[in-house]
Order: sequence, then structure tokens, then C-alpha cells
Amino acid sequence: MHIDHTARASVPRAGITAVASCLPGTELTSRHLQERITEASGLRLPVRMLERATGISSRRVVADGEYASTLATRAARTALARAGLSPYDIDLLVFASATRDVVEPATAHIVQAELGSRAHALDVTNACNSFVNGIDTARAMILAGRVRRALVVTGETPSRAVRHAPSGPEQLRDGFAGYTFGDAGAAVVLETVDRGGIVDVDTETHSEHWRVGGIFGGGSRHPRGDEHTYFRGDGAELREVFEKVGTSVLDRMRRRTGLGWDDFRHILVHQVTVPYLERFVELTGVPRDRLVVTVPELGNMASATLGVQLDRVHDGLRPGDRVLFVGLGGGVSIMTMVWEKA
Repeated sequence: MHIDHTARASVPRAGITAVASCLPGTELTSRHLQERITEASGLRLPVRMLERATGISSRRVVADGEYASTLATRAARTALARAGLSPYDIDLLVFASATRDVVEPATAHIVQAELGSRAHALDVTNACNSFVNGIDTARAMILAGRVRRALVVTGETPSRAVRHAPSGPEQLRDGFAGYTFGDAGAAVVLETVDRGGIVDVDTETHSEHWRVGGIFGGGSRHPRGDEHTYFRGDGAELREVFEKVGTSVLDRMRRRTGLGWDDFRHILVHQVTVPYLERFVELTGVPRDRLVVTVPELGNMASATLGVQLDRVHDGLRPGDRVLFVGLGGGVSIMTMVWEKA
């Protein structure tokens, strides 16, 4: 367990000063995705099975020639423009994503080459918590005096890991969680702020569940072979783990900060399916009107989910408004971050 309660620290705070997101132009409905699976596999599936099981009607997917770095770079350019900055104003560039362009080098270098910046560049990866972990990493380096200004980006293309031609019902079930995926990118600029900023961070990790779901190819265990390049996972087991341990982090945050749900203008939650989100509300008591719901139209955007949600509400925030980030990632890890707009 890691707790970082920055509100008690005497050092300046780091805050988010610009936000952007990027959605691919291609929309893929659940109906068309199911038709593709049926045609490729020969399996006869119940009518509207994907949409009824997940609550997802559509998602965005990258086109040929678009990559994780493509989405990250587009979001980064918009965030820099909104902050009134040039790429050379950035001291640290963090690419924080569950997906990447290549195994080596870090995708941050590909993004940096496109932007034309010369910042310290590195990747941070932790499944669907990658983007929040990247923000926390940048915040820590700012507070340590290592950098003045950081750009954290994500580009998620999990649709590339979806199995469209399962060999039978068992393989369909094994990869079913992948049919929730949608692609997206996001970016934030972080700087020191005189008030507000990131005021609380907490994480909890249960790594004994790392086998529950993931893409297991590309590393030293499975360096080659298409079989390991598809997402595999037990969605029911993963949901069970989150239900068992996820609420404790939220309870700790509320006790430590003294903040209740009504103290947050928005609560951004990683969203896998509509039933999963409804179960989260039931377990935690989070008011529905505080949520920014994206999963029905955009699917599970992996670590870009919270960035896309933040971009949707950022322009409407006033100084002093608080936003709670709730990250849920395979591995398994849970993360909360409290940010107050300066």
C-alpha cells in the first residue's frame, strides 16, 4: 500500500493546467463488431449479444497508419496549445499507456520526435492505471525540483488486441472482455501552482491477481506468436477482485481528507461496461450525477478513459472545484487522486 497525502506537505503543489483528448474518426458499433465476429468465426451468436451484455453501443477505433503515438501526439499538441506553450517549454514527457507502438524504444521518444521537443522522455505502464500513474510520476518529479513543467500523454489502441475470429465458444469467452475496447488518446500539462493542485494520492495493489487478464505476448515469456497478442481475461473474476478490495481505497480517502461525495464537482471512474459501472455505484454510493459516463458510446478506453472524461468537463470547472480520479487496472491495482482546479 502507498499513501501520499500531499495536502499535509509544506512543498508547493503540482497541478493540471491544461487538458486535451483525441478520439479516432472511425466509429465501430457493437452490431457491426458482432457481425464481423460472426462472419470470421462462423459462430451463431444471440441477436445484439455484445450490446446487451456490455451496455456498449459503439466505440472508436484507429485506422490503418494510426498508432498509440498518433493519438497521444494529437492530444499533446492540443494540450500545449491550450496552455499557450511550445514543445520546447516542456522539461518532462511521460507516455503513460497500456499499449505502445513498439517494445523498444519507449514510445515517449516517438511522440517527442513528432512534437519536436527535447524533454526528458520515458514510458510509464500499469494497465488501465497507466495515465494516472504517469500524472503522479510527473507530479513527484515537479515537487522534487527535477522539472518545471511536464506533459503526460496516453495513446490507447486496445482494439488491435481484439480476436475477431475465435475458433469456438471457449475462445470467444476467453477474449470477450476485449470486445469492450475502444481507442483514444489524452494529454495533460502539469506545473507548480500556488493553490489547489493535486492534493491527495492513494494506491492499493493486489499483484497476486496479475494472471486474471492481459496481453501476454511481446515480453520474455512469449516473445513471438500471434496467440499471445490477443487480450485474454476472466472479466467475472476481475470484477470480483475489484468488488472485494476496491472500496477500501475510497473509504480511506474520505476518512483522511474529510471529503464527502458532494465535495467533488465530478468523479471520474474507469469504465469497463455499463453493468460494471452500475455495480460500482451500488457498492460505493457515489452519486450518479457526479459521474462522467463515457462507456456506452466509447467503450473501455483503457488508461485514456479518465483523460477523455476530464477533457469533457474541464472547461466547465471553476477555481476551487475538486475532481476525484478513480483508477482500476489489471495487475490488480486501484488508485485515487484528488485534484483541485487552481
